Amino acid sequence: MQTLNDEVKNLYGGNVRVRVSGIYIVQDQVLLVNHSLYGKSQSFWSPPGGGILFGETAEAALKREIREETGLVAEIGDLLFVNEFVQPPLHAIELFFEVKAVHGSISKGTDPEISMHNQIIEDVKLMRLEHIQALPVEAYHSIFTRLQSLDEIHRLGKFLSDAKK
Repeated sequence: MQTLNDEVKNLYGGNVRVRVSGIYIVQDQVLLVNHSLYGKSQSFWSPPGGGILFGETAEAALKREIREETGLVAEIGDLLFVNEFVQPPLHAIELFFEVKAVHGSISKGTDPEISMHNQIIEDVKLMRLEHIQALPVEAYHSIFTRLQSLDEIHRLGKFLSDAKK
């Protein structure tokens, strides 16, 4: 069983969090961020994103999160779907938006909510679906288990759930 990073657990555990995530696909690859949520030796690849701050719009939050995590400036498109993630102590409502374009160069960013000595962003890169799905299933966001191709991301249901029953 995976043990959640203590700082992440203390920041987000026991609350419902509203998150935004961006899906940026270019040349059959999707932009992903590797977070060490469960320790430095355990990868977790997911689209860039994070929590919405009080008074911040979803679009502004996603632009901020993409800039913080990847160094890129993003143009945000349509809402694609909503995913409910429930794996205690974490519970998040995730709003996934299309990213129409990015400007700049990819660079590994930081998470300003996490202390500098305990940063969880390990890598940022474009990945093909077959490379994502070749990883252990717990090493990437569950949305990628629902796809045969990246094009299908635009046809997922409007509401998905990762709730463990």
